[in-house]
Amino acid sequence: MKIYETKTAPNPRRVRMFLAEKGIDESQVEYVQVDIQKGENLSAEMRAKNPLGKIPILELDDGTCIAETDAICTYFEAIHPEPSLLGSTPIEKATISMWQRQVEMALMLQVGMCFQHTTGYFKDRMVPVPEYGKEAGINASKYFNILERRLELNEFIAGDTFSIADITALCAIDFARVVDIRIKDEQTNLQRWYDNVSSRASAKA
Repeated sequence: MKIYETKTAPNPRRVRMFLAEKGIDESQVEYVQVDIQKGENLSAEMRAKNPLGKIPILELDDGTCIAETDAICTYFEAIHPEPSLLGSTPIEKATISMWQRQVEMALMLQVGMCFQHTTGYFKDRMVPVPEYGKEAGINASKYFNILERRLELNEFIAGDTFSIADITALCAIDFARVVDIRIKDEQTNLQRWYDNVSSRASAKA
């Protein structure tokens, strides 16, 4: 199987971390690099794999293509259920899904919109709205406060165990440095969590 990705982009990193936690390495999955700055993801070949022209994309040996980070991770969770990153019991699954959704929408998406609209990185294929980008950055910074309060009472974002929500948050926070959004000195619980999660071997994937 193949995964089409861009090494420096945050969403492909989420998949790499997920697979690393599962013990799935490059002997089992071939990574194919796609230059999104040059627009290689928008080619007819890539759009045949994902009409939206977004990466990452998982291509199975039978030609089936699965796009969207969560969908790819769900597939690998199903075929490699241990260690569980999406939850084992109904309440674990629901809680992790809830936090994953919130982290993705309130942090990862906001950081991405801040990047796209304030840097003009994709100005050849979209119309940047700097004011929107600035507001998205403010929203992302505010969400750090929610995580700070959450992590005062929990070791990990969704509870006592490491999950996909932690992967998404780490990748978002690391990418946020590009637009100068950082953990504040007073956010000690968030910093403790960040140091812990960053030290995992998968964070180097």
